[in-house]
Formats: sequence, C-alpha cells, structure tokens
Amino acid sequence: MRVRALLCGACFTAIVSVLTPSVALAADGVPGATAVAATPAADRVWVQYLAQRDPRSLVRIAAWQALLSSDPDAAIAQFLTSGYDYAVRLSAERKARNADFAKRVLATFTADFAPEVHAAAQFAVNSRNDADRERFANGGFEAAKQRDAAARQARGDQAAALSAADRAFVTDLAGHDPGAQVRVSAAYAVRTGASDDDLVEFFTSGWAFGARLDLEAFRQASADDDARWRVTVTGLLADAAAAEEAAKNASAELARANAVSAWQAVGRQAAPAESYWDGARRITDDQAANWAAVLAAANSATGPNWAAMTGPAGTAQADWTAERDFAVQQAAYWNSLLQQALDGEQRVRAGS
Repeated sequence: MRVRALLCGACFTAIVSVLTPSVALAADGVPGATAVAATPAADRVWVQYLAQRDPRSLVRIAAWQALLSSDPDAAIAQFLTSGYDYAVRLSAERKARNADFAKRVLATFTADFAPEVHAAAQFAVNSRNDADRERFANGGFEAAKQRDAAARQARGDQAAALSAADRAFVTDLAGHDPGAQVRVSAAYAVRTGASDDDLVEFFTSGWAFGARLDLEAFRQASADDDARWRVTVTGLLADAAAAEEAAKNASAELARANAVSAWQAVGRQAAPAESYWDGARRITDDQAANWAAVLAAANSATGPNWAAMTGPAGTAQADWTAERDFAVQQAAYWNSLLQQALDGEQRVRAGS
C-alpha cells in the first residue's frame, strides 16, 4: 500500500507485472547467500534513498519491491546485483521517459502560475493510456505553455512588475548559479533580443523546471555510480576475507601476497566512491546555500513574478539540504570501507 500511495495504482500494477519476473530471473545465481556482505544495513539505507528520491519511476518501484519483500535482505542483494540495472534499462524506454517527463512538469508548473500546463500534465499523469503521455510530451506540453503565455500577456501584470533589479538577478544566475540547467534557462531569459515575456516565463516556470532537472541529474548520476561501486565492493570484500583466512592457514608467501592484493582491491574500489561523495557533499552544500538565498530574495520581494518562486525555492532548499545530509552519510560509509581495507592489509602484513 505504501508504494501505491506514491504512484498511480494502474501504473504500479502494470509496471510490477513487468519488473518482478524479469528481476527475479536476472538475479538467479547471485552469490550473496554465501558471500560476505559489505554492510546489509547500509545497503538498505541506500535502497531506501533510491525508493524515495531516484528520478526514474521504475527504479523507485523496483527499490520499493525489494524493501517490502518478505525477505528484504535477499531482495536488496538481488536488486543491487541485477534489479537496479534492469530498472534503469526499462526507464530509458519511451513510455517510461514520457511518464517521468509528465511528473516532472506537474511538479514544477504550478496551477497558480501555469494553469494550462499543470492541467495538461495532471491529465497525462493520471491517464491509463500511454498515448496520452506521448501526446503531452510531443506537442501537448508546448501547446499548453503557449496558452499560459498568451494569458499572461493578455493580463500584462507580470511583465509590468519586472524591474531592472530582477533582470540583473537573473543575469547573475546565468553566470553563477551552481546548477547547469538553471544557468541555461537564465541565460536564455536574458539573451540578446529577449523580451519581457521571456523573463516572466523564467520566473513562472523555467527557473523551477531547470532546478528540478539539476536535482534529478545529480540524483541519477549518484545512483548509477554508487550502484556500480556497491555491488562490486561486496564481492571484493568476500574475496579479501577469504584470502586473509587462507593466508592464516598457509605458510607460503604467495598466499599472504594474494591476501594483501585482495584488500588493496577493496581500497581501490572504496577510494573513488569516498572521494565522489565527499565532492557531492560540497556540491549539495553549495546548492542548499544558493536556494536559501533565493528563498530569502523571493520572500523579501513583491509582485507576481517572485511570488511564483517562493514555493519552488523552499522545496529546492529542502531537497538539497537532504541530499547534503545523505552525501555526508555516504562519504562516511565509503570511508569506513576504505579503512577496513587498510586495516585488513595491515593485519595480513603483520601476520607475515
């Protein structure tokens, strides 16, 4: 029931029927039952993160399946070994991309400031027909944007409310915002030849949409990299533990050298992961601080343009703060595995 609360019932039922047998077949032969796991609790935390925050609906569903399984430890091991990759491949298919696009638009084009787009996105998300989402992604979205733009132009209040300070703020975003997609959207809004309507559109929806794309790009890259590191390090830890045990019962120098090499392999896998998450902590900290500043600006400003950004800015600040906290946690986790590798290597060397 928890999953169905997050996703439309029809979509969930259809997708689970596709995912479940395929993931199970792909996971046959996983050595997790006899291998030494990295840390099952840490893997569970990681899969919970994917279930809640991965931008791809099918990845979230597959992660929830693992967490809600009657044997979650085994299901999580299977998910990390093969289910994740399978869900990623399905997510790249056209129907899944259209569904995720409609949800992204619905989350960033509000009913107050972009009613036509919001309504069209809501219809696409709720529809049981893939063709409706296809039409929305290929023409329907742009048509709804034009209807909203025409209504704004007819009212004229948002264009009239623009100030030189507003334009200067967006120009600064174009050059210095920490998000690549926000920079692109801001640069388009203040490009040579841009109209007041372009700037209004940026405040109304372009800023929030670009911000969502930046957040999703970060989450997806983090998930793809960490999933690869995580499944590999589990096997490497098992190999290192077995090699160290073998070295204890052998006098041959080769056995000890193999154990040292096995622990070094764990370190080589953990080091880039720890470095990535340490860098992610800095990125997320910059983004959280940036959105705190945007929220403060929106709260202190007046007029309909900045009012459109109050909600999205608060959401973005909360999202990036949560990402920062998770990055700190993951950096500590991978640092602990790196230290485990160093300790293991030293034990073997001391035993020699």
